[in-house]
Amino acid sequence: MNDIPVHLDHLVLATPELAATVADFARRTGVTPPAGGAHVGFGTRNHLVSLGGSSYLEIIGPDPEQSGPEGPRPFDVDQLTSARTVTWAISPPDLDAAVAEARARGYDPGPVRPMSRRRPDGTLLEWRLTDGDTAHPSGLVPFLIDWGSSAHPTAAGLPVTPLLRVSATAPDPDEIRLLLSAVGTELVVTEGPVGLSFTVDTPRGPVTFS
Repeated sequence: MNDIPVHLDHLVLATPELAATVADFARRTGVTPPAGGAHVGFGTRNHLVSLGGSSYLEIIGPDPEQSGPEGPRPFDVDQLTSARTVTWAISPPDLDAAVAEARARGYDPGPVRPMSRRRPDGTLLEWRLTDGDTAHPSGLVPFLIDWGSSAHPTAAGLPVTPLLRVSATAPDPDEIRLLLSAVGTELVVTEGPVGLSFTVDTPRGPVTFS
C-alpha cells in the first residue's frame, strides 16, 4: 500500500488559534504557509502549503475578522483545545460518479454542495464537496471534492513541503478500510485510538503532524 493515498487533494489541520498554528508550522519546518482566504459566512479562514503535485495542506481556524456564524464553524474548530489533523479530502476523476458508487457500496459520503472563497489577490475559487451527517464521524474517511473550472489552490505558487506519508489509527481498522474502498482510495490504518497523522519533508528535515 502506498504511503500517500490515491486521489489525495488535501489534508486538514484544524486549530482554535490560526495565527499560533501557522507560526508553529513555520517554526518546525522553516516554511511559512501563506494566507489562503476567508470562508465568508462560516467564520473561518485558512493558510495553505503545497504537499507536492496537486495536493496541499489546509490549516484552518476561526477568522477574527468575521462575526461568529449562526451554526458551528467547519471542522468544529471551536471545540478544539489544540491543533489537530481532523480529516482529508480526495478529488476523484468524477465526483458525482464516485458518490453514486460509494452509496451503491453501502457508504453515503453526504450530499454534494457548492462552496467558494476569494484568494488574497481577489481570485474567486469555487468548488463542490460532499458534506453531511452521514459522513463517518472519525474524519478518517475523506470527503470528496471537485474544483471544476476553478484554479486549484496549488496553482497559486505555494511553498512546498513534500508529503512523505499519511497514516491513521482506528479502533476497528477493517471498518475504515472498507469505507475507504467504497470511496475509491486507501490509507495505512492500524489499530489504536482515532487519529490521523502526516509527515512532510522540510528544510529542517522530516516533520510529523498529528
